[in-house]
Order: sequence, then C-alpha cells, then structure tokens
Amino acid sequence: HVQLVESGGGSVQAGGSLRLSCTASGDTYSTYSMAWFRQAPGKERGGVAGIHGDGNTYYAESVRGRFTISQDGAGDTTYLQMDGLKPEDTAMYYCGLVRRPGKGINWYVRAPYATEYWGQGTQVTVS
Repeated sequence: HVQLVESGGGSVQAGGSLRLSCTASGDTYSTYSMAWFRQAPGKERGGVAGIHGDGNTYYAESVRGRFTISQDGAGDTTYLQMDGLKPEDTAMYYCGLVRRPGKGINWYVRAPYATEYWGQGTQVTVS
C-alpha cells in the first residue's frame, strides 16, 4: 500500500508562485511514475505534469514553461513549482502514482484513470 500526502496549496495573485509537495510512503517499488493532476469545479481531472523514476518529465501544454516538476534525491517527495500563475490554474491539485506503468510519462500524464494511489488534494486559487 502507498500513501501520498500533499501540501503547499494556497491563494495567490496572478503572476505569483506556489510550490506543491507530495510525499510518498509505503510500497512504491523502484519503478513508478508520479504526476500532478488538477480538477476545477465542473471539469474533469486532467494531467498537469509528471515524472518517471528515470527522471523523464512531461508537461501539459497549458503549463509548459511555467511549471516545473522535480523530486528529492531519494525520490520520496515530488514537487511542483508553479510560476506565472494564471486564474485558469485555479483548481484542486492532486498527486497520483502508478507503479510499474510500462509506458512513458507522457502517457501517464494524459491517463489519470491509470492512477493507483491519490493524494488528498490541495487547493490552488489564483485571483
């Protein structure tokens, strides 16, 4: 079993920055992918950015160049640095994990249904 604990959401003005954190514990295994997804009211949950255990990353077009996903050295904590925030970035942000995905990180970011474990979510509001 895997537990994901998120932190770092909040309210900022347009153009501001936030950093989200997601700490994983439990049986993550050595091969897994982690990604950040977001869901605004009335919309489906969609991918934002993802990182595989080999360091490969992928970003949704809407955040490319503004958001950066990274992990600590042990791979236990995944960060999402969000710069140049826009009102349309307002959503509940969730981290997700899939073990042994068997496909590239570009696939997982676009496939939230493949997620095995979810964090509890953290709200990001941009005004």
